[in-house]
Amino acid sequence: MLHHCIKARDVLLRLRADKDGVVSFEYVIVAACVVAAVAAAFGTSTSSGIGQALSTAITAISTAVTTAVSA
Repeated sequence: MLHHCIKARDVLLRLRADKDGVVSFEYVIVAACVVAAVAAAFGTSTSSGIGQALSTAITAISTAVTTAVSA
């Protein structure tokens, strides 16, 4: 039983000293904040803002490809 407690303690000490996981988690938090800021600034609906611009651009590209293929 003591052997398992010592192994568990060693694992917890290594986990506490390991900083790689913390850095990765920080990047995830920063990326989520950037996505939220962009969504808040430009909106997420297709009726205005960047959503409308993307929708219009995709429609134009789709129409151009369909026209090119038909010709």
